[in-house]
Amino acid sequence: MTVVIAGISGAIGSALAERFLTERPDEPLIGLARHLDKVGERLREHPGVHLIAWQAELPLDLTQHPDVEALLESAHGQISLIYATGLLHDGDIAPEKRVEDINQASLLRAFQVNCVGFGLLVQTLAPWFRGKQLTRVAAVSAKVGSISDNQLGGWYAYRCSKAALNMMVKNLSVELPRKYSPIACVALHPGTTRSVLSEPFSQSLAKLTVHEPDATATHLYGILSDVSEADNGRFISWDGQDLPW
Repeated sequence: MTVVIAGISGAIGSALAERFLTERPDEPLIGLARHLDKVGERLREHPGVHLIAWQAELPLDLTQHPDVEALLESAHGQISLIYATGLLHDGDIAPEKRVEDINQASLLRAFQVNCVGFGLLVQTLAPWFRGKQLTRVAAVSAKVGSISDNQLGGWYAYRCSKAALNMMVKNLSVELPRKYSPIACVALHPGTTRSVLSEPFSQSLAKLTVHEPDATATHLYGILSDVSEADNGRFISWDGQDLPW
């Protein structure tokens, strides 16, 4: 199997990469990150890890990486693609508390990173999904992207872009099996995880169950290892339960 992790420099992406390397040390891992210098030293130096600088706002040009194309070709469809890239806040973006806080640039950037990048990445990698082995396509979403679960409002850019990501997953789960069966395309809720993304909300996190990245990786790795063609189209929480769209 060949594993592709987008967002390998983040807390969840890097922890998942470490888990895959521990459990499957002889299988290649392709990591995508905006800034490769933020990828942990062990991952940067591991001989089985192939890193590519990539921004979620831009298509991935694999013609510049023939070695990665060869890895994908040799997988014969047994690929696990995990989209662990996400944007909640940065120097220019903060979660909105009220409608007056909505900002067009923030909305567009959140949609680009949290949703559009996933669709473009699947589009690029889909030609290598064809084969007799199960292809796994997973997007790390969030429970706050559930429309029917939303009771609090706020966080417009993040909620809306994650809801759009969920629809992207659902759409792909309908189309991809027509061309690349067997395949399982799912959305995953990792649970609240201690990371740069959650750091500014420490006061609120005190009221929640917060997972360390290693624990989150263990949960998600377990789900991905067990997922089958019958799970295609699910929105799965870290504990294996289905979440409402």
